[in-house]
Amino acid sequence: MLSTGLPQGAVPKLERPGPLRERVYEALLALITTRALQPGQHLVESELAGHLGVSRQPVREALQRLNTEGWVDLRPAQGAFVHEPTEEEADQLLTVRTLLEAEAARLAAANAGKTGITALEALCAKGEQAVADGDVDLVVATNAEFHAKVMELAGNVVLAELAGQVDARVRWYYQPVARQRGKQSWIEHRELIAAISARDESRATAVMRSHTEHTRETYHHRNQDQD
Repeated sequence: MLSTGLPQGAVPKLERPGPLRERVYEALLALITTRALQPGQHLVESELAGHLGVSRQPVREALQRLNTEGWVDLRPAQGAFVHEPTEEEADQLLTVRTLLEAEAARLAAANAGKTGITALEALCAKGEQAVADGDVDLVVATNAEFHAKVMELAGNVVLAELAGQVDARVRWYYQPVARQRGKQSWIEHRELIAAISARDESRATAVMRSHTEHTRETYHHRNQDQD
């Protein structure tokens, strides 16, 4: 186990094919966004390299890139630490997310066919089961799949590219509130599917805006709402 507290077995050994530095970067980013590596956690190059089965050089390069992107803070004479987002950072990101996703919902209502709606219903059922099973990691992953499918059904490539730029951070902020949002989040997803199925663009927009705002508000109140 890492001295910083990463669970044993959480980091798989990387396969060698492909650009190693990219694989190390992706592995560390995944550990951060899923909060296996917690905000504020000290990142020790040698320990990460050992768990990933690589030398320290690609780990160092990955940490530098993550620092540039705002996921990691490199502190002189102290080392690397997972970035601790401020409430303002989270608020700005989740506000932008609301704008993008509300427009995606509107376009999905205008463009989605039966196949797309069936796919949304299947993802919703999968998410509801994950909530019932208490599988938070699967809830977060399925939530991301659901929203990605809505974005796909919108059929706007530029909008999808912009959403892709904030997707990882949305998952990062959603992880600590997934249990609190619980069943209600998937009830809202069902309402969205109904609006899209009815081709009601204004209703789909309103439901998605309300849905994403609920997540933003829950994030800001996460500490006082926890048992």
